[in-house]
Amino acid sequence: MNIRRQYSLPNCTLLLEGLSDGSDASALRPPLSIVVSVQCQFVGINQTLEGGRAFIESLAQAVSHYAQSCLSGIPHPPPPKTTGEYCELTTLADPFLHRLTWYPAPELHQAPVSIDLSTVQLFDLIEAVDQFIADAQTLPDFSIKLEPASRRYRLPDEPLAQRLIPATLGFVSLAVAAVVVYLLPIPEVKKPEPRPMASPTQTVPMPPASPPSP
Repeated sequence: MNIRRQYSLPNCTLLLEGLSDGSDASALRPPLSIVVSVQCQFVGINQTLEGGRAFIESLAQAVSHYAQSCLSGIPHPPPPKTTGEYCELTTLADPFLHRLTWYPAPELHQAPVSIDLSTVQLFDLIEAVDQFIADAQTLPDFSIKLEPASRRYRLPDEPLAQRLIPATLGFVSLAVAAVVVYLLPIPEVKKPEPRPMASPTQTVPMPPASPPSP
């Protein structure tokens, strides 16, 4: 019986087709143990990556190592290249583009296929691969061994003098501002003169009333 497993994201779809080895035929969801074909498609890209078990294993390894490198900021060594088909992820000059290259098996006599992915497409590819790896009913015997990067791949620490430059500039700017404020002349403040107030007992004379006209 042909078995299909599809892992769909908004920008990436990973489709596996294969057969079960019959080890758990009574299960409602039989395991996909034998891979016949694998397809990887991206929204907005007409090119489709296709291969077999070597393709999906190499794709999972390349995506896992590249994701670790992006998230940790430490360049992880790429997985070792095999003599058969394999995948490779590299960073381009544009930090928002990532190149996924598939190298077919030599006996196929096909040229490598490269696809430039946006960061959103890359994240969906990572999620699709994660769903495939977490699915215990798809290639149950496949797993990825994650190891921390060696210390030789760690970026050198920034020298102490360079780390102190921003703080030193901040203190210098603060000192200059304090000197400028100190040298400014103090403005003179004049007290307001009090207004004369009328005595409460003082009466104001009223003008005499004019006689009525005849």
